[in-house]
Amino acid sequence: MTTEIRFNGRLGLQQRVLPDYRVPFFEQLGALCEGGFSLFAGQPREREAIKTASQLNIGKLVPAQNRHILGGGFYLCFQPGIIGWLEGWQPDVLIVEANSRYPSTRQAIRWMKSRQRPVLGWGLGAPPPAGVLKGLQQRVRADFLAQLDGVIAYSQRGAQEYQSLGLSADRVFVAHNAAAPRPVSLPPARPETFERGSVLFVGRLQSRKRLEMLFQACAELPEEQQPELVIVGDGPAYAEFKAQAEAIYPETLFAGARHGEELAPYFANADLFVLPGTGGLAVQQAMSSGLPVIVAQGDGTQEDLVRPENGWLIQPGSQQSLNQALADALSDPIRLREMGAESYRITAEEINLQQMAASFVRAVNHVQQALLAN
Repeated sequence: MTTEIRFNGRLGLQQRVLPDYRVPFFEQLGALCEGGFSLFAGQPREREAIKTASQLNIGKLVPAQNRHILGGGFYLCFQPGIIGWLEGWQPDVLIVEANSRYPSTRQAIRWMKSRQRPVLGWGLGAPPPAGVLKGLQQRVRADFLAQLDGVIAYSQRGAQEYQSLGLSADRVFVAHNAAAPRPVSLPPARPETFERGSVLFVGRLQSRKRLEMLFQACAELPEEQQPELVIVGDGPAYAEFKAQAEAIYPETLFAGARHGEELAPYFANADLFVLPGTGGLAVQQAMSSGLPVIVAQGDGTQEDLVRPENGWLIQPGSQQSLNQALADALSDPIRLREMGAESYRITAEEINLQQMAASFVRAVNHVQQALLAN
């Protein structure tokens, strides 16, 4: 269990945008800040289709007027007003997105440094760039990170990437990326075995979720092993996925969008959760419900969350990898239950919103104490 740890000062945090799924985390973090918490964030580009939040119940959200310039590898985001926010809030410690593409962030770092106040970065990591400008991009990244007092990474892989750019180990912290709180009740009771397994997907229906791979994997199983397949969610690819399911695995049940407590019976009735594509905030919800998971590898956060003891990490876009994992999972119901118990343990003890917020506070306290010691 997490030992209560707090930050006695005022914390400021800069984000390009505030996705609504991040609100519970920021409120959890804000509740640990004795001096208060303020978040500075703007709006995404319209084509990004990011669902954003407009307020915090714990802490203060200050809107930024984002100016998006160019795109792709040349994208920049300016946030005019960031200095005015800092002057009004006067944070003792500032956390910024560890992204060198936001020129206004460099201004914020200089403002904090001129007042002898520490700045932490926060990000997924720094995977090696590709293309003809990769050398320049790496130098810009390294220069940006060198200005920070430390960096909080989403994952162990991300931490290693930051260290590869020159940050010492004592300046790199890990706060495992969490989307769900610590479970407050035991997982649903499930029978030890099943005659026909139930496979669940929950998420926004977008092409990148690659559900056609899941339909194919179910269809290629021996008939006696083919599961009940339930798809929960809605989105722009709904009609596309529905047509694919009818052609490939007609028994697929589309339950539509479900939220909050409406999801509980779907998790309770499932035996296995599968995410064949990218994204997927529901993975941790599934694990909190005591489900083993099959998840495509992505940004590194999956590697900390999904282990051989509780699931399968598959190669992105590999039909063979998914087929093999699904067949393996459904072949041994008793082992599947044991893996589900481990999923629950991971979310109860290691990776949840409370642990993530506590890790942030430890990093904040560390850099503040280190600066005072110097």
